[in-house]
Amino acid sequence: MLRYAALAFGAIIIASPAEAISRYTSTAMSCAEVQARIASEGAAIMRYQSRNNPTLPRYDRYVANEQLCPVGHIGARDTIPTADRAHCPVLRCKPEIKERLFRRPWVFSN
Repeated sequence: MLRYAALAFGAIIIASPAEAISRYTSTAMSCAEVQARIASEGAAIMRYQSRNNPTLPRYDRYVANEQLCPVGHIGARDTIPTADRAHCPVLRCKPEIKERLFRRPWVFSN
């Protein structure tokens, strides 16, 4: 019986539609367009050229709110270049570091 339940569950997972994340070039859009696209889709991958090395492409996943970040990540403010602004504010997921796990009382004791 358990085998049939697992088989049915697997069939449901395979039959469900896949949610693909959209990819855009941020420098081809205005800052308002980038923010609207992220807000309407919830998350998007934005690509742009590196500020330090223009031959190096950069990309990251940007989200509309922190609830769309994976477990163990938090929403962090970031900026990306767009067609009309050098620093367009967006929200990016980054790993959460539990500082209390790395705290060493013997190093900072007074």
